[in-house]
Amino acid sequence: MRNIKLIIEYDGTKYKGWQRLGDTDSTIQGKLENVLKIMTEEDIEVIGSGRTDAGAHAIKQVANFKTSFQMSLGDMKSYCNQYLPEDIVIKRVEEAEERFHVRYNAASKKYLYRIWRTKTPTAFNRKYTYHVFLPLNIDNMKKAINYMIGEHDFQAFSSVKSKKKSTVREVYSIEIIEMKEELHFLFHGNGFLYNMVRIMVGTLLEIGEGKRKFEDVPEILKSKDRTRAGITVPAQGLFLYDVYYD
Repeated sequence: MRNIKLIIEYDGTKYKGWQRLGDTDSTIQGKLENVLKIMTEEDIEVIGSGRTDAGAHAIKQVANFKTSFQMSLGDMKSYCNQYLPEDIVIKRVEEAEERFHVRYNAASKKYLYRIWRTKTPTAFNRKYTYHVFLPLNIDNMKKAINYMIGEHDFQAFSSVKSKKKSTVREVYSIEIIEMKEELHFLFHGNGFLYNMVRIMVGTLLEIGEGKRKFEDVPEILKSKDRTRAGITVPAQGLFLYDVYYD
């Protein structure tokens, strides 16, 4: 049995997210499995390194699947890119070790969130950025970041409903990159909870706009109360940027 590793890039605008859903075939996982099933004539389960939200994108999503099908890696890549929708692209196909699992073996992940900063919205980047026209105090946002970095219980920065799983994660770094028309947030950590990046960005923006203080972050973390943190910014600005393996 072969274990095939895929490096995937996709525009998630018209999809309901990564995870296959029973009531629609409009998911990234579903589209991949449909093409691979036809190619291999086998029932294929594609495992992703993480589940991206509806409308979110991936610069580098990593997935793997098991198959007995004998085809060269190059031909697999060509076949998939021929029959997949144009907004889902297989960048690389590799042979992985039998026990390799993209989710369990992932050491850390990096996410990018893009803000469009000008007073006038953008027609061409509207599907890939969140428009924020108010002036932002970047210094206060950077001060708030210092409280977010490290190992914390991020329950207040998550939409997780279940209380059974741990909400403790370690954030290694958060960068704010200022550009002419855009503001980029780059998050690197050992894992992220449901909506965690989008809520952290929403909180940082509210701090930048003066709606809350940067000194509030420790109390928000301590509260474990979602209502104490900022808004959940829209999904279209979010990109799974990279996945790292030991």
